[in-house]
Amino acid sequence: MSNIPNFITVTYPEPHIGRAKEIIAAHPEVKELFGHDTTTAWITLGVVALQFGLAFALSNQPIWVIVAVSYLIGAFAHHALFVVIHECAHNLVFKTTRANTLWGIFTNLPMVFPSSVSFKKYHLMHHRHQGKFNLDADLPNAMEEKIFGGSALGKATWLLFFMVIEGVVRPARVKAVQLWDGMTFAAVAFEIAAMAALIYFTGWHPFLYLLLSTLFSIGLHPVGARWIQEHFVFHEKQETYSYYGPINKICLNVGYHNEHHDLVRVPWSKLPELKRMAPEFYDTLYSHSSWTKLLFKFLFDPTVTFDKRVVRPG
Repeated sequence: MSNIPNFITVTYPEPHIGRAKEIIAAHPEVKELFGHDTTTAWITLGVVALQFGLAFALSNQPIWVIVAVSYLIGAFAHHALFVVIHECAHNLVFKTTRANTLWGIFTNLPMVFPSSVSFKKYHLMHHRHQGKFNLDADLPNAMEEKIFGGSALGKATWLLFFMVIEGVVRPARVKAVQLWDGMTFAAVAFEIAAMAALIYFTGWHPFLYLLLSTLFSIGLHPVGARWIQEHFVFHEKQETYSYYGPINKICLNVGYHNEHHDLVRVPWSKLPELKRMAPEFYDTLYSHSSWTKLLFKFLFDPTVTFDKRVVRPG
């Protein structure tokens, strides 16, 4: 069986480069939004402190309390941290690449899985080669549809383990990326040492809280619907979608996905302003207003399948 699902195949180029040129031509003032936003670092410090504080506070709590707090609070916090890692990948927190890389490693600290350095490599490939199966790790493999498609339970299981699928399974096919280098090894060693120290000094419950917070933040949770929102096709001839709902306020505007893909030099804090400055380019696009509604649609609507993605030659 081919490893490539029955995607929606197109021959035209990805839409964002062309639209970016049109936006800048029509609204050259959008270039004033370009640059890094160091206030993101202060937000990061607060969220990291919150998560370790909650982890310590839960040291002697029963498992059900840990699960509840990780779902109701930790998932949102870790999703925000994942967005900061995303900002670091685009050099949008500090001026230099090295500073952003190191801050990404620090931001990753409560998230258990050392993904910040590797995420940058595959994510930038996603931007440069959107829809090219062997270069875009955001596209699902055929086995995902075969194993998890066709039922709500299967889709729920897929979301529950999405971190493993997105972080381990899919990248294996992108041979153009060199995963292991000095910085990757350093990030992994730093994370392992930090988690080992956490377990040694505080026990397993704080670690469990952080682990579940990460799994929920990228999985079976309303914020996990982001993976459906961004590139699953819900409207003909549109392959990228934004979310304009209230969770953007605590997840650092990550829902503004069309805006981000069009002008990647705009930090999260200014993406709503980009939309306001160029309404004729965004108000006509199909968008989502509720991640929770989208989550249930994905789970229970049999027409929302893993092959509802656009691919192009390359």
